Amino acid sequence: MKTFIIEREVPGAAQLSLTELAEISTVSNAAVDSLGVEYQWVTTYVAGDKLYCIHRTDDGETVREHARRGGFPANLVSEVVAEFGPHTAREAR
Repeated sequence: MKTFIIEREVPGAAQLSLTELAEISTVSNAAVDSLGVEYQWVTTYVAGDKLYCIHRTDDGETVREHARRGGFPANLVSEVVAEFGPHTAREAR
């Protein structure tokens, strides 16, 4: 499966309560279950008026379909093509 980062513009996202986040999670889980294909929602980060989600599936159109079924915005869907971090400098030696 490929990894995707989804940017969702949600005004007031940083003020969402734990109960509201749980409700969003329930809707997202139901949308994942309804897809009928291999799909994994890894995690979501809340920052200001945006949600940044990490999902795994075979193609970007499936990510967009998840958003449609869940009623979520998907303002930007980007496939992750590489990953690196502090360890990369050590491993490259």
